[in-house]
Order: sequence, then C-alpha cells, then structure tokens
Amino acid sequence: MPTPNAAAPSAVPALSTPITSVKPVVLSAPERGDDIQVRVSAPASGTGLPLLVLAHGFGKSMSSYDPLVDFWAGNGFAVIQPTFLDSRTLGTTPADPRFPDIWHIRVQDVVRVLDDLDHVVAAVPGLADRVDRDRIAVAGHSWGGQTVGMLLGARVVGADGKPGPDRTDSRVKAGVLLATTGIGGDDLTPFARENLSFMSPDFNDLTTPTLVVAGDNDQSALSTRGPDWFTDVYRYSPGARSLLTLFGAEHMLGGIHAYNAADTTDESPERVALVRLACWAYLRSALGIDDVAWKQVQTELAETADPIGRIENK
Repeated sequence: MPTPNAAAPSAVPALSTPITSVKPVVLSAPERGDDIQVRVSAPASGTGLPLLVLAHGFGKSMSSYDPLVDFWAGNGFAVIQPTFLDSRTLGTTPADPRFPDIWHIRVQDVVRVLDDLDHVVAAVPGLADRVDRDRIAVAGHSWGGQTVGMLLGARVVGADGKPGPDRTDSRVKAGVLLATTGIGGDDLTPFARENLSFMSPDFNDLTTPTLVVAGDNDQSALSTRGPDWFTDVYRYSPGARSLLTLFGAEHMLGGIHAYNAADTTDESPERVALVRLACWAYLRSALGIDDVAWKQVQTELAETADPIGRIENK
C-alpha cells in the first residue's frame, strides 16, 4: 500500500481489507427529475464501520475518486457516493430549468441519502449489520465541498446580505473539505458573482469538526484572490480547526479523482497518498475511534526534512 515519505505508514494497517463496491443503488426522487444513483463501497469484513458520504466535484460522478474510496473503504469505512445532477454522466446542460438550483438540489440529495440510509447500506449484503450509524462523516471536493459544508453548518449569503437557511445536520459528526471555495463578494470574479449565487458562504456557524485540505498552487478562475482563498473555511469557521496544505498542488490535489489522472496538471501519487491517509486518520480521530494515526501523521510530516505539505491546527 503506497504511502508518502512524509506520512505515517506505521499508523496504518499493513494491508488493506478487500472491499465490495455496488452501483447503482437507486433512490427514487420523482421531484428531482432523475432518480439518485449511488455507489456503496465497504470492507468485505469488519463491524462497527463508520459511514462516509463523499460528494463529487462538478461533472464527476459516483464512479470518481477511486484513489480515495479504495483506501478509505479498504481501511474500515463504508463510503457512499451519490451522483449529482451536474454529473457529465447525466448530460444536464445550463439550458435545463433545474440548473440554477443544482447547488440546492445537491444538498437535498445528501440529506436523502442519510434519510434512506437503511436502503443504501442494504445494497451490500450483510453491511446493514456492520455499520455504525452514530458515526457518520461527510467529505466533498470542490463543489462537493460546498455541498457537504452546508450540512456541517455553512450557510449561503442571500441577495439581502444575510445568511440563508441553516442546513446543519446533527447526524453528521465530522467532515473533510477538499479544495473548497472561499468567501464571496469582491473575492469573486464578475462572472461568478452574476452566475453562481451559492458561492457566497458564511462559515460562522460551521461548528462541526472539520479538516480542510488545500493546494498552495490552486488558482481559481472564479476568484480575484490567490490560492489562500481555498483556506477561508479554516480561517473563518470555528469547526474547521485543522488545515492540510499541499505544496505545489492545484485544484485536483495531485489527482484524487482518478488513477493515472493524466487530465490534471499536477498529477502526484505522493500528494494523493498523503490526502487519503490524512483524511482517514483525521476522521478516525474526529469520530472518536482513535487518534493514534492522526497524531502520527502530524508528527512525521513536521519532522520530514522535505515535506510535501504541512498541517496547522487552531
């Protein structure tokens, strides 16, 4: 199992458990226009498995992020991946009347997954009796980070300048936000301000324990600021108390969305290995399973002579 030299291989099981992955699990959603398709991946053995809902970025699907999912499922998580309406697999275009509301529908989709959790986990034979429904976490990349961030406590600032509805979900105990966009207003380009109303977050009520992961070379075409824009949730949220910064990483954080990710300009298996390990270790700590791996990841990263990233805590 590959690990970066800056990580903590001794804190991780020597071998991953074989995993089972089932797709599509279909959740009826007539009001949505398309039923929700979900993939469920879990270790073939083990009990008391924490649950992790992973929200994909724009255009991706339940079939994306295998480098993360294989590792997390192979090391004790049941990972659930809904496909959102913006996925290229569905062919939704900006002409679709649902398109302006996709950001809101995304949040509803994750809530539907949690509401129908019994149906979702039953798709993998025997899994229903092996999961721990009191240990639920969410993770999201890019637009997916904005989506699950709302369940962690983030809110969208409306045209009146006030935070919108609170969508915090008490079932969610921890989160990971990967390359998640920052605050709006003048920090957005004119295009983003005009067309992407949801990109005006308020992080003041995001109190759920959260790890933020950002690349220090992630320059967004939607922001007038530099890569530090992707650290705003860490700076402004009381719950996001840990930040992993990846040196040289761009928006795909080394290629977390696919193996052999030739479509990313910063492909780096070492960065991906650190992301998946650090997120796994953090979630085990935040969910109260154990904090051994999380402490060791931080220690070894800090003591490495030429690290590929750093972890800050507040």
